Amino acid sequence: MDEMKYSMAEEIKVFRSWSSPFALRIVWALKLKGVEFDTIYEDLTNKSPLLLQYNPIHKKVPVLVHNGKVICESLVILEYIDETWKQNPLLPEDPHQKANARFWAKFGDDKVMQSIGGGVLLKEGKEQEEGFAASMENLKYLEEEIRGKKFFGGETIGLADIALGWLAHYLDIVEEIVGLKLIDQEKFPSLAAWKQEFANAPIIRENWPDRDKLVTKFVAMREANLGKGTPK
Repeated sequence: MDEMKYSMAEEIKVFRSWSSPFALRIVWALKLKGVEFDTIYEDLTNKSPLLLQYNPIHKKVPVLVHNGKVICESLVILEYIDETWKQNPLLPEDPHQKANARFWAKFGDDKVMQSIGGGVLLKEGKEQEEGFAASMENLKYLEEEIRGKKFFGGETIGLADIALGWLAHYLDIVEEIVGLKLIDQEKFPSLAAWKQEFANAPIIRENWPDRDKLVTKFVAMREANLGKGTPK
């Protein structure tokens, strides 16, 4: 309770868009910590001068502003949050376990998201087949890592879970749009169980973006990338 009172006296702002899975990570982390914050929603087709001032290099969300200090890039922000507010830690104390969590978080961004988003959702034909194969290979590594555990962080949600958490909601939409199944109970039983466990955690479940709006957005992105439409 004292930590919550302290956080209420601080300036904590999160610049995000309604659909960004990267920005959603910051929302989850702060709520898991019990830290109150103000949300500034950005229209990424018409970025505010403040966002461009705070993140002039990447010009992207999320951006965290804490008592005037600006932190950019979601994985960097997650570590800042964990070091600033110690309650409900996202990273373990053990150096090797901590490094392992960071590895899987980065693997999720560099490999899993790229192969599913760039290789499956935004492609068709042979390129999509290659993206699907790469995605299945990447998911196999996650299956091996999560086997025997409730969360990647052990018994509680940790940094790797938050980084990979988009799989528990966004992936279903990708599968629906392209008509392909990536995570099923037969091929990836442990990953499927994690996906359901994570998605149903109250703080996670209460903060998912609207599914129908995401479907519309992803369909528009796919059609635009394939030269069939204009992104919305």
